[in-house]
Amino acid sequence: MRAIDGRAHANAISRELATDVARLRVGGVTPRLAVVVPTDDPATAWYVRTISRLAGKVGVECVVDSVAGADRSGIVSRLAEWSGDPTVHGVICQTPLPSGIALADVASAIAPAKDVDGANPVSLGRLADGLEAYPPATAAAVLEILRRENVPLRGADVVVVGRSTVVGKPVALLLIAADATVTVCHSRTVDLAAVTARASVLVVAAGRAGLITADYIRPGAVVIDVGTNPTADGGMVGDVDPDALEKAGAYTPVPGGVGPVTTAMLLRATVTAAKSARSADAS
Repeated sequence: MRAIDGRAHANAISRELATDVARLRVGGVTPRLAVVVPTDDPATAWYVRTISRLAGKVGVECVVDSVAGADRSGIVSRLAEWSGDPTVHGVICQTPLPSGIALADVASAIAPAKDVDGANPVSLGRLADGLEAYPPATAAAVLEILRRENVPLRGADVVVVGRSTVVGKPVALLLIAADATVTVCHSRTVDLAAVTARASVLVVAAGRAGLITADYIRPGAVVIDVGTNPTADGGMVGDVDPDALEKAGAYTPVPGGVGPVTTAMLLRATVTAAKSARSADAS
């Protein structure tokens, strides 16, 4: 088995981004990301700081707009305001949201052209139709890791465990676009192990620590663990039992696998949006 170094991939992406941003700045364009934070959750604050630090390293301006305590209309208003700001190229709404508010309730306020984390339902619809759209950064990170690891996808038997609109569904759509043969499993799947054990690539995004044991993994499979489950001692574990990974040919560890690449992909989408805005202004 071999652990995939997500941090190394994220560093490579960051170096590429720094070059792109430098070129944009020479042309008078500074990529700018607005992060609307409707919560005072400590884990969220840590992640937002991670985004800000990486943004600073690659030259992207990151504006953190804390709206903790805001109701649905307040959050929608802030997202719409940032979406309408011509100096802003990317807008995200950080989760978790206040009780009683779902991301789908507010994400439509993000302009699709600036929806760099694929939260607006329009973005998912465009992705499903094969049209240009920004997928959720985590889903994009999964595909980027597979690409950089030179994992064959065309015709491959790929199983995705989880059907959320944040990871499972968009990952499946991206894999289909890469010509993989994709099966999506969920909590109602009968004999989950029998399905996952045939996959040459297994993507797990169920949010259940230790769900995938050795019986679920085909020998030599590539296992992408998207799970981020907190532990009692303040650590984090994935959805795959660590002992089961001995059967894998390669796997993403938690932490240090998909997470760092997700942040890098969010900023890459922001830079791409800045390029698109510059092209639109020039035409």
